[in-house]
Amino acid sequence: MGTFKIEGGHKLSGSITPQGAKNEALQILCAVLLTSEEITINNIPDIIDVNKLISLLEDLGVKIQKKGKGSYTFKADDINMSFLQSEQFKQDGKGLRGSIMLVGPLLARFGKGYIPKPGGDKIGRRRLDTHFEGFIRLGAKFRYNKEEHFYGVEAKKLKGTYMLLDEASVTGTANILMAAVLAEGQTTIYNAACEPYLQQLCKMLNRMGAKITGVGSNMLVIEGVKKLGGTQHTMLPDMIEIGSWIGLAAMTKSELTIKNVSWDDLGQIPNVFRKLGIQVERKGDDIYIPEHKNGYEIQNYIDGSILTIADAPWPGMTPDLLSIILVVATQAKGEVLVHQKMFESRLFFVDKLIDMGAKIILCDPHRATVIGHNFKYTLKATVMVSPDIRAGVSLLIAALSAKGTSTIHNIEQIDRGYEDIDNRLRAIGAKIVRV
Repeated sequence: MGTFKIEGGHKLSGSITPQGAKNEALQILCAVLLTSEEITINNIPDIIDVNKLISLLEDLGVKIQKKGKGSYTFKADDINMSFLQSEQFKQDGKGLRGSIMLVGPLLARFGKGYIPKPGGDKIGRRRLDTHFEGFIRLGAKFRYNKEEHFYGVEAKKLKGTYMLLDEASVTGTANILMAAVLAEGQTTIYNAACEPYLQQLCKMLNRMGAKITGVGSNMLVIEGVKKLGGTQHTMLPDMIEIGSWIGLAAMTKSELTIKNVSWDDLGQIPNVFRKLGIQVERKGDDIYIPEHKNGYEIQNYIDGSILTIADAPWPGMTPDLLSIILVVATQAKGEVLVHQKMFESRLFFVDKLIDMGAKIILCDPHRATVIGHNFKYTLKATVMVSPDIRAGVSLLIAALSAKGTSTIHNIEQIDRGYEDIDNRLRAIGAKIVRV
């Protein structure tokens, strides 16, 4: 188990460039299974979850070549479907949430797809019903081995249909979409997720020969095609990492520039940080955060009631940034209610922040009220364990702002989502050592 030692209380300065988007990568990499032709993907982040998926694809028989940093070619012209029944696949697939999105492309192209119950973050239930209900609507037969927690879908031919998703699931929409592009006839997916990363997947599939309309809306219409071809694709910067660096700059009272952020794909993120009183300035396609010498003050609602920041399907606030928002609020002037609607275990890390001196009331598993210190009292250094990717980075930000030397164990959770984070932070002045 890896460990970070962090000496807090130092100002940072300079610029940092966000990595390629983790959540986009997991969708895009699964899509290479839809064609036997070569696909080139650029700006792939070098992180544990993505590398695990690349290894899974290689074990399936995908020919993979590294062209340069973050750039790979993939050719799925000789897939070993028997690997899906192997003990190795059952073991490796468990450790990665994104492995669920292998099912749609495999079902569409080969008539069957299997997956063990995926793992990932311990942040609460993440049900798979939306995925499999969609496959069943397209004509697939579903089976589930309760003893091995092993899911399967099979179909001789998928047929297009109309479906109303029970939730706007990003991975569910991506999975059903990838199955529908090779189905016979027209498929309509209503209440579809419309995140920028899903739009990227749609654009890539259309370049491969798919016929998808309604991209960016919550109704996707797909005309099935017989086959797809190769393409090139470059991934967006990771919006969660961008939000993390905004929070880091504010908490450490640092002047920081975040480079090449693809502003038009950030949605509510800049505005939510502005509601916390943080100056987020647009300079070309960069974000500039000035030094907040006098701190930052949370805005109340017009009627004076306490600000609530809650997650919602796109274009609402992404749930992945609420942990960061919560940490940043601990040093703001004022109070805020953070409402994490989607996952019932994601706020449980607040006990570590309370140990550091933060004023937080955990109302229930989904809601926490934060009373900011306005930098009158600095957080105290402590020993922590990272419970998941986003909470881990939130604790890291807290440690960088705290007085003294903090220790964070289980940093593999952070490495799952953030590329080379310690070296990149040292480059802007952070005192962080990987033990």
